Amino acid sequence: MSTVLVTGGSGFVGSHSILQLLSAGHEVRATVRSLAREGGVRAMLKEGGAEPGDRLSFIAADLESDAGWPEAVVGCDYVLHVASPFPSGAPKHQDELIVPARDGTLRVLRASRNAGVRRVVVTSSFATVCHGHKSRKEAFDETNWADVSSGDVDPYAKSKILAEHAAWDFVSKEGDGLELSVINPVAVFGPALGPNVSTSLGIVKSMLDGAMPGCPRIYFGAVDVRDVVDLHIRAMTHPFAKGERFIASAGDCISLYDVAKLLKSRMDAHARNLPRFQLPDWLVRLAALLDPRVKEAIPHLGVVRNATSEKAERMLDWAPRSKEEAIVASAESLVKGWSRPALQ
Repeated sequence: MSTVLVTGGSGFVGSHSILQLLSAGHEVRATVRSLAREGGVRAMLKEGGAEPGDRLSFIAADLESDAGWPEAVVGCDYVLHVASPFPSGAPKHQDELIVPARDGTLRVLRASRNAGVRRVVVTSSFATVCHGHKSRKEAFDETNWADVSSGDVDPYAKSKILAEHAAWDFVSKEGDGLELSVINPVAVFGPALGPNVSTSLGIVKSMLDGAMPGCPRIYFGAVDVRDVVDLHIRAMTHPFAKGERFIASAGDCISLYDVAKLLKSRMDAHARNLPRFQLPDWLVRLAALLDPRVKEAIPHLGVVRNATSEKAERMLDWAPRSKEEAIVASAESLVKGWSRPALQ
């Protein structure tokens, strides 16, 4: 089997990537910003049923520094570049997200090329496909690109757009034979392996703990983290995946209010705090005058951007779980993990 580097090994997608790679028999090396996180990652893997022993190793490397990356990729056949800043709130300046996302991706690609890595699979985002565009009847596919000049492209989306463009440009001009595949997932849900939740799971957590009394008219695609990782691993080795991008989505969009209704029907014992109504747009706009976090939602009110994963299903034989299963799995894992202490 192969040796695979997973960047951002302590994250939601990163930890699930390690879990599936180990299950498939690969040797795995994971980057973390601090080696103090190794124990937390191993605890998450144990939660997922893995005891990797010496088939898993760690190295400290940060997206904002060159240090550690040459050592991280040496001897690796493949790289899953999962690490990218994903904020819980609006950054003070967009460069706080753009610079590490773009420059970090280039660091990983440059080190991979120099080390003779066969292929790098980059975790991008559906934001690089659809943002800057309004609602439309037809689903977005991999031929579409976000309009970065649009006024409703937030800093996170812009960081992913510029990072993916930089990745394709690098491989085209300086790749020297390095292969690249890109995965563009919609909002990623599914079971959390530890107590530190992703931004997407934070939506479910806010609903369960009563922090979201009502739902703004927001729509988004959803996909299970286990299926996102499965698509990464298929793209890692499949000959047809070279030079391709693949959307990861489990069907059409779902609204926040429909998520609340789904959780009420499936998590009735924990439904007391769930949102019970959809907020009118005028009330959301009024709240945005007082809370900058709400202001970020204004350009997306009522906007539906559906995605199709037909390409991944056809070329890589990918078959995702339903979005409903992914969202409920998130809630179940959060309820299970409320008693666990946070990882450092």
